Amino acid sequence: MHMADALLSPAVGATMWVLSGATLGRSATRVRKTLDEGRLPLMGVLGAFVFAVQMLNFAIPGTGSSGHLAGTLFLALLLGPHGAFLTVSSVLVVQALFFADGGLLALGCNLFNMGFFPAFVAYPLIVRPLLAGAPGQGRRALGIILGAVIGLQLGAFGVVLETILSGRTALPFKAFLYAMQPIHLAIGLVEGLATLALVAFLARTRPELLETQSRGRSAWKGALVVAVMALVAGGCFSWFASTRPDGLEWALAKVGQQEIEAPEQSLHGRIAHAQARTALMPDYAFKGGGESRGATSLAGVGGGVLTLLIVGGVGIALRPRRKMA
Repeated sequence: MHMADALLSPAVGATMWVLSGATLGRSATRVRKTLDEGRLPLMGVLGAFVFAVQMLNFAIPGTGSSGHLAGTLFLALLLGPHGAFLTVSSVLVVQALFFADGGLLALGCNLFNMGFFPAFVAYPLIVRPLLAGAPGQGRRALGIILGAVIGLQLGAFGVVLETILSGRTALPFKAFLYAMQPIHLAIGLVEGLATLALVAFLARTRPELLETQSRGRSAWKGALVVAVMALVAGGCFSWFASTRPDGLEWALAKVGQQEIEAPEQSLHGRIAHAQARTALMPDYAFKGGGESRGATSLAGVGGGVLTLLIVGGVGIALRPRRKMA
């Protein structure tokens, strides 16, 4: 669901930058005040893990399309909504800057669509109430799957609305909407099932990660487990990612939208040029070298490490300062 700059007008892109920036500021303040310090080690490795799983595009049978997990709902279950938004935002920044995955003008939209809706709508309004108390397996499954589906549906609707409001395409609203929502319903179902499986795995192996408090050695042990999962996903499983177009690309093709070419001297062209200079491995491949398993593994592991450093730095910066005696 990573939007490209070509779909957006500068006004819409800038507006979404402001909204996402304000949400980031609010999230940072809340994390500083409320997130248990023992969970800060988790933020970095969870960011690396989400970076890795977002590379694992899976084919959607019968459509010719593919999808990938967003991971925001999974983060919210472990870090709360504000920690989740900070973490997934770091993932999307690394993807845009170093791998040219998602546009820079569109970064605010991508943060909002993939971060805000799952973390601040689906999680608190759907998942948390259904998981309150001591839920049985059925209620837990319903809460997580329903939350994932609704988060993705709202994000897909956000893409449609932002694209139509930008007016850079001649896409009919209804046709684009009818293409986007069903394909992201399928992706949301997979996201929900995968999140449910991850939660069940952690409940068996590292149950302290699902608790409110996670201090000391237990937090670091849990972080190590997630770090190993990130290395395996980014270094190996990413080899088998589907090469089919993702849900957004598929929906655009379905309604007959061809690639939009922006003049090189326009704002879009200048932003694209800037992004080309920061992208170390565009589309997770070596520059001019094409795709290979080695490049994919390096991108998966290297991107995970970059995300770990950024989120870890954010976590250190937000750690409450102890008063001097």
